[in-house]
Amino acid sequence: MDSSTTAQCRQLEAAVGGARALSCLTGSRAYERFTGNQIAKLFQQNPEAYSHSERISLVSSFAASLFLGGYSPIDYSDGSGMNLLKIQEKVWSQACLGACAPRLEEKLGSPVPSCSVVGAISSYYVQRYGFPPACKVVAFTGDNPASLAGMRLEEGDIAVSLGTSDTLFLWLQEPTPALEGHIFCNPVDVQHYMALLCFKNGSLMREKIRDESASGSWNKFSKALQSTEMGNKGNLGFYFDVMEITPGIMGRHRFNAENIEVSAFPGDVEIRALIEGQFMAKRIHAEGLGYRVMPKTKILATGGASHNKDILQVLADVFGAPVYVIDTTSSACVGSAYRAFHGLAGGTGVAFSEVVKSAPHPSLAATPSPGASQVYEALLPRYAQLEQRILSQAWGPLE
Repeated sequence: MDSSTTAQCRQLEAAVGGARALSCLTGSRAYERFTGNQIAKLFQQNPEAYSHSERISLVSSFAASLFLGGYSPIDYSDGSGMNLLKIQEKVWSQACLGACAPRLEEKLGSPVPSCSVVGAISSYYVQRYGFPPACKVVAFTGDNPASLAGMRLEEGDIAVSLGTSDTLFLWLQEPTPALEGHIFCNPVDVQHYMALLCFKNGSLMREKIRDESASGSWNKFSKALQSTEMGNKGNLGFYFDVMEITPGIMGRHRFNAENIEVSAFPGDVEIRALIEGQFMAKRIHAEGLGYRVMPKTKILATGGASHNKDILQVLADVFGAPVYVIDTTSSACVGSAYRAFHGLAGGTGVAFSEVVKSAPHPSLAATPSPGASQVYEALLPRYAQLEQRILSQAWGPLE
């Protein structure tokens, strides 16, 4: 939640040629919470403390260091969330390091593949807790990469967490960094990438429209989705009661089939416009980062709204892919266990999917309706154009 490093973010972007250049280099534009900008702030405000520091760790690599009894390296995947790592070459960016603080490379150490065995357990744990002396420590990573492992995403898959905010996890082969979202090195396949997109107006918006248009009843909300046709007869809606992250828009905007903005929709049209709009936005912004739906694509749905089969049906229709549900109450923890198993099995030389093939399978919740792909392939470009129109009205012409 930290937002005290905005000045350092702008300095870092300026040093490498702008926000888009930084995103192409490190996978994200400058974010206040990212480690490089936090280090820059510490160096500027307390240079003495910085000069006395021997090592700078992420929370993940520090936790691994406790088990090793020595410094653990930062892994590629969590290291991608620092605005410092060149995600293509998997090395620190000298330009970014230089913009943040002096002698930073020696304080960070060299990053390693996420499935690396970084050493054996410290003798302290052997003597005090009875760990076997041969116990190995696999590089620790962050919660989001660990969740990708826990959900066992494969190439072309997408995970949608439908919570207070909605989050998309994508497995990418060839990323296209953008000004929104994040691209990280993939924690289970060193050749590939993962992307993260966050949408603030998730369940809170769905609950508001349920209260306004379905008398507060999820049952009536579902009936509205069942009684309206795919594509909503060309009616499209944008619903952002709080300032959205992806894209930066606030307010409600409704358009009829002629692209004319209207002030209101009938209740059942409003409900379908909300759900279709939320999922079309997710597909458009995922494709903006280089994602493509493949014949083998699976969508894994989690979070509160994943219990509503009618909402999941719209998700399957918009993406043109089957939707599965999975229990992910502790996906980061389970993913960490899978990753340890993978690291011990040989890491980069062994396919992660092979290592976890006997794990429980997700259950099928929805498959695309006949004709869905034709309906949404026609609607998606319209939705994207209207989104750009709203953005231009709010912010002026975009680059």
